[in-house]
Amino acid sequence: MSDQVTLQQLLDDAAFLSLEHQLHLDGLLGDHTWDVDLSEGHFAFRAAETGAGPLLAEAPDGELVATRMHLLGTAAPGPRSWLWCWANPVGFGDVVTGLARWLRDFGGRHGVPELSQPEVQFAELPGAATEPAQAVGVVLDAAKAAARRWTSYSGDVGNGTRAAFLLDHPAFALPEPSGPRTLRVLLERLSGPTLGDHRRAVASYAGGRSLAQHWEAEHAAVRLAGPAFELRVRFDELGQIAGVDADFSPA
Repeated sequence: MSDQVTLQQLLDDAAFLSLEHQLHLDGLLGDHTWDVDLSEGHFAFRAAETGAGPLLAEAPDGELVATRMHLLGTAAPGPRSWLWCWANPVGFGDVVTGLARWLRDFGGRHGVPELSQPEVQFAELPGAATEPAQAVGVVLDAAKAAARRWTSYSGDVGNGTRAAFLLDHPAFALPEPSGPRTLRVLLERLSGPTLGDHRRAVASYAGGRSLAQHWEAEHAAVRLAGPAFELRVRFDELGQIAGVDADFSPA
């Protein structure tokens, strides 16, 4: 990564890979509750009475504890702002704020003020977020791309305020890429928040999933090859994704 990077570039780098990790986590957890102890750095998912996903259904006592939890901060509807945990006057220990402090330093080194300034107004974020959940999504994706940690969780902590976490656990690792899932990720993300550089986003995703990339002349399209599948992503004259052609034939 060059010395200077923009928030939008980080969001493009995270766009597809972040979504795939979220889809994977949602499928593993199913219906659940969650509990956090910020003093101990303890974060646990618990199976709901019905509808628990396979990970929680098979976990001892229906509980899965993250091997590491990283609190990033909170988004509140009152001030309509994101507040990094290291700037929160409540104060949190190093055990949960270490990664957020690393992101602060990353933002300072690479010129990303949204990562380094204590508080960010919703209106200053790409897409001019209007709700805490939207703001959290932006900050989480930027943090994921910078830190190369991809599993996140956001929860309501009262009065509409949402807290954002990055979580580590071996079970959260993605399985081998598949054609149908890769196609779903590409198409579903296009209906989400606006991408900046579509080609960068696709290339970053392919690199993150170890998919072979074969770019056509003038970058009009790219073929992404995985185990027993190939996708051809087409771009229009503005560089935006114009369509995706899929071939799921066995290799």
